Amino acid sequence: MSNRIIPYCTLLLVVLTSTVIAWAPFITKGQFSTIYKHFDGPLYIIPAKTAYNPAAFKQIDREPTLPHNPLYYSAHLPLYPFFIYLGSFVVGFLKSMLGVTVLSSVALAWFFYFMLKKLNLTKHPLLLTSLFLFLPRFLVVRSVGSPEPLFLLLIISSLFFFEKKNYLLAGLLGGLATMTKTPGILLFPAYFLALLEPFIIPHVSLGEKKQFNVQWFFLLLIPFGLLAVFGIYYIQYNDFFAYFHSGDNIHLLFPYAVFNSSATWVGTAWLEDILFYFAIYISTAVVLWKSKQRSFFYFTLVFLTATLCVQHRDISRYSLPLWPLTAIAFEHIYY
Repeated sequence: MSNRIIPYCTLLLVVLTSTVIAWAPFITKGQFSTIYKHFDGPLYIIPAKTAYNPAAFKQIDREPTLPHNPLYYSAHLPLYPFFIYLGSFVVGFLKSMLGVTVLSSVALAWFFYFMLKKLNLTKHPLLLTSLFLFLPRFLVVRSVGSPEPLFLLLIISSLFFFEKKNYLLAGLLGGLATMTKTPGILLFPAYFLALLEPFIIPHVSLGEKKQFNVQWFFLLLIPFGLLAVFGIYYIQYNDFFAYFHSGDNIHLLFPYAVFNSSATWVGTAWLEDILFYFAIYISTAVVLWKSKQRSFFYFTLVFLTATLCVQHRDISRYSLPLWPLTAIAFEHIYY
């Protein structure tokens, strides 16, 4: 039993230690407020405090630099703010924001390790999980207020249960992913393609009988998660499509739109690193084409296609859901 627990304790220590090290320069200089303010963290605290209620929004104190339009916050989906709200009863909103991120990172590390073991994806699951945690962009994102660790946890857990043919949990977790960030909806077309593949490419059915499975309907929980979000917005904003009216937050345009330097969210800063991200994730799709885990390949393909059309400088953050699958695809070169 102790041998089974040691890897999880090790990963807990890795996550907590690396987070504290990332915080250390700000702690020693008395500037921890920089951590609280970084990225979109405070933008999720507003809906955590107001539940998207415009009347409540007007009654809270806000930083002068935060957007004043209540509709803007509909771009920040409710699951992460919900957990912030729950934690606020114990430690307040700011500490809860970081606490949810760190706890989600720990759970993500644990589940990623568990998945590697259960699906026999590598001979060195602890080493691969540790490497997975240290993509530079991910190290920063999991050390500040952000929904990405929670989002990645829900994505990979949904993929895992899909591969285990537990379509109820795959759909439920996928729906929760969609309630965390809208790209979670991309699980649905990925699963559709994975289920369709044996019917159009017979050799991938691995001898299984090709027939309709009524449990596939559980996967409809994924788009239902997004409909539930829109339902909340209809109740609070009286606008079912509030997300699409939130402002300049929808960045899907056309392939390689990120190289339009005149765009609002791009600019003329160096873009060479984006070429690197595109190259590595395209390579991931190529490698996973032969993977037994068909949902891994199709999710990579669908998410990569969407990412190629994003017009935003921060491709490294937008593409983070592809990172765990990249770690798996190239696990053989790490050691």
